[in-house]
Amino acid sequence: HRSLDIERPDQQKSLIIALKMSPFPPLLPKVDAILVLDGDGNRLAGKYYGEFLKKSEAEDGKVSSIEEVRASFERQLQSKIQGIAARPDAAEIVTVMGRTAVFCGGTNANSNGNGDVRVVHVGPPGESELVLAHLTEGMYDALNHLMGGTTDRTMVLDNLELVFLLIDEHCDGGIILETDGGKLANAVLLRDDEGPMEADPASQGMPATPGLPAGVTSGDMTIVQALRQAREQFLGNLTSRDGM
Repeated sequence: HRSLDIERPDQQKSLIIALKMSPFPPLLPKVDAILVLDGDGNRLAGKYYGEFLKKSEAEDGKVSSIEEVRASFERQLQSKIQGIAARPDAAEIVTVMGRTAVFCGGTNANSNGNGDVRVVHVGPPGESELVLAHLTEGMYDALNHLMGGTTDRTMVLDNLELVFLLIDEHCDGGIILETDGGKLANAVLLRDDEGPMEADPASQGMPATPGLPAGVTSGDMTIVQALRQAREQFLGNLTSRDGM
């Protein structure tokens, strides 16, 4: 594996200058897959785009399903990245099945990271490693924001809907739409806020916890629900104060 931490600042500056001086509009970056993996390499969330690993393969007379082919790819990927902790601002690079995979996150024996989850971007042939690193770091930053700074497996699974919303805000059909971590996190929160929280039928009749919806305890709320509740209380307090 290789890190892009050492010479990248100068390379990024040269890349930006070249794009600004070019008479042609810049091509939007593309990826073949975005994966969110736990420390054991299990896929918690992710999407494959285009024709990459879209067809089943025949080997030794046995036809493997698309999911089996993808699982095989992810096992090979895990064998390359296990034990490597990539800093949020210094993505690591590996090559799997002839494709470049860039990732952030993860833990190792010497790391004191906030979580074992890795964000991986798999690029098509010819895509710049520098660009892939920028994309990966941006999405990992957004994930870190949405998970409250703790990107561990349990937190991600508890807020899986947000992770899929993040992937959709970040990429559409393999075309990257946004890379800024703060903007991505805000866009996800806005989209999640469009759908009101529905009461769980099983919770009807339960006593309400002060400041929370009926049947919902503070331990049941996801981070985003808690943020939404705090925001509503803050706006309500402002309204009450202005009406005095």
